[in-house]
Amino acid sequence: MMHDQFLGEELGADENRMEDARFEVVPCGLEATVSYGTGAAQGPQAIIAASHQLERLANGHEPCAAGIFTHPAINCDQPIENVMADLRAQTAAIASRAHVPVTLGGEHSLSYGAVMGVVDALNGPLGLVHIDAHADFRNAYQGHKHSHASVMHLLAAEGLPMASFGVRALASEEQAARRAHGVITYDGPELVRGQISSVQLPDDFPENIYVSFDLDGLDPSVIPATGTPVPGGLGFYQALDLVESCLQGRRCVGLDVVELAPIKGQPVSDFTAAMVVYQLMSFCQSQ
Repeated sequence: MMHDQFLGEELGADENRMEDARFEVVPCGLEATVSYGTGAAQGPQAIIAASHQLERLANGHEPCAAGIFTHPAINCDQPIENVMADLRAQTAAIASRAHVPVTLGGEHSLSYGAVMGVVDALNGPLGLVHIDAHADFRNAYQGHKHSHASVMHLLAAEGLPMASFGVRALASEEQAARRAHGVITYDGPELVRGQISSVQLPDDFPENIYVSFDLDGLDPSVIPATGTPVPGGLGFYQALDLVESCLQGRRCVGLDVVELAPIKGQPVSDFTAAMVVYQLMSFCQSQ
């Protein structure tokens, strides 16, 4: 059914085949370790529903012309370790086809499985570009190893170079851990007060990039429907421009958009999240 496909109302039959789709979308409504607001389980469905209202053109490109195929949702009614394993296998299979896995969340903890699947499939280093209000560098937050608040710590421990943008809520232990792991940081106050929308990553940062976009990295005035909204966030174009600048001379090989917690009767956040997904796809088209 095309209504179950991201941008399905716009896709022709030749743009919706898994075997040659540039983008393969994986819905994963994981909501197992949330620590404040709830509703992330409904995020993927809301993003897909809103995507039918998008236009085909984004940044002068038509990502859908390269093909978008949406898989059935990952079963999240199982232990979180099983969810991670299933998601990891799925994104590995997609990346092995030289396609771009696009995971829709769901809470941010899912990024561990999504990213590690791409690592499994790649022959070479992978760099992580991270948009978020939070550092996510806790150590097993609230007893959960796979916590939404510790996912970046887990990925850093796997040896992934990381550049983080928009953080404005973090603990001292996270600040120390980010420094210990050599994370490149451009935190929210610096970016917003300085009106910075473009950065240059070091020459030795990996060519292959995975983008993990937590929607609470955006200011709540832009997207209020997140589980942990934090004031002082990035603007819509500012966040996207930062990602695009990181991809200059590099290649996006995977991405996730997470932490939408839809608010009934307020579709602006759902549509904004869908637009973020499609804009990120357009950056892949310009490479």
